[in-house]
Formats: sequence, structure tokens, C-alpha cells
Amino acid sequence: MKSVGIVMVVGFILLYFVNAAFKVDIWHGEILIHSTIRFFAGFIAIGIWVYLKHRIKFMYLFYVVLALVLADDIWDHFRNINSFKPEAMLHSAYMLLWGALAGYVFARHLKNKRDQRQEL
Repeated sequence: MKSVGIVMVVGFILLYFVNAAFKVDIWHGEILIHSTIRFFAGFIAIGIWVYLKHRIKFMYLFYVVLALVLADDIWDHFRNINSFKPEAMLHSAYMLLWGALAGYVFARHLKNKRDQRQEL
């Protein structure tokens, strides 16, 4: 669990710098929703599914994540919110990659813990 904590702390520190560089208010409702959707899409879809279920092909997983992200962007388009600025796209990419890394480390931790229990 130490590695998961390290990934989360380093991710929050880098998120602070990303937000400062792009002048993004992370506590604004829209940005918070975007960041949460992208983080958990990366965490669940990319991080955990790829590590634990190697039967899922990467292209199917790519299409699921792409559908989630595009659905969120289309929803924003109908609400007249412009999320296609370069800053918003880079922020979204960072959140997706951070979520994927955190999910991968968390899944690896769970698998190692399960393997240790089976050895006993």
C-alpha cells in the first residue's frame, strides 16, 4: 500500500504544478467533474482491467475510455461549455494517465497480497 500512497502523493504534487501552470481552478465544479471522470476512467479501465484481466484486448479498452471521454465532452458541448482548449486537454490527459498509473499500482498491490495469502 506504500507504493499506492507514493503514487497518489506524487500525483497530487504534480497536479498542483499542472494547475498552476495552466491557471486551472481545480475546485470549480466543471473541472472537478472532468478530472474525476478522467481519473476514474484511467484508474478502473486502464489500470485495473489491463493488469488483472489480460483477456481484454487493449483496443476494446481504448474504445471504452474514448467513449467515456467523448460522452463527457459532448455533454459539455450541449451545455455550452468549451472544454476543447489545449490547457483543458492537457489537464485531462494528465488526469487520465495519473489514474491509469494509480490503478495499475493498486491492482499490482492487490495481486501481490492475494499471492502472499495463497502461499500461507
